[in-house]
Amino acid sequence: MFKTVLFPIDQSRESRQAADTVAELVNFHRSRLIILSVVETPEPGEEAPSAEMASPEAIAELLKTARNLFSDQGIDTELIEREGKPAFTICDVADELDADLIIMGCRGLGLTEEGAADSVTNRVINLAPCPVLIVP
Repeated sequence: MFKTVLFPIDQSRESRQAADTVAELVNFHRSRLIILSVVETPEPGEEAPSAEMASPEAIAELLKTARNLFSDQGIDTELIEREGKPAFTICDVADELDADLIIMGCRGLGLTEEGAADSVTNRVINLAPCPVLIVP
């Protein structure tokens, strides 16, 4: 049913908690697992993104840790690192890969001062080219 699963991650607790659900679903469906992390790039005049997600080195370490977590459970992963706006980049990658499902935490580091309506998760739900599973 879900041949290709995209799991966008950041440094948030919710992202780490979603990993258990991802592992269960990928194992059950024998899915291809692609882990994505986005290095945020601010627009001119915008506030700089959080330090955790602005450094390519931090992203590389995050992806390595995620790969090891899934490898310990016998799950092969593919890693993708991209630059851009997280919600748009996640949806673009899902479209490029013809993903069958995006799984992500309910909140991540992208929660803005305006609240959940402008969160990365909410934007992905509205823009995704495939179903999105949100893990609380």
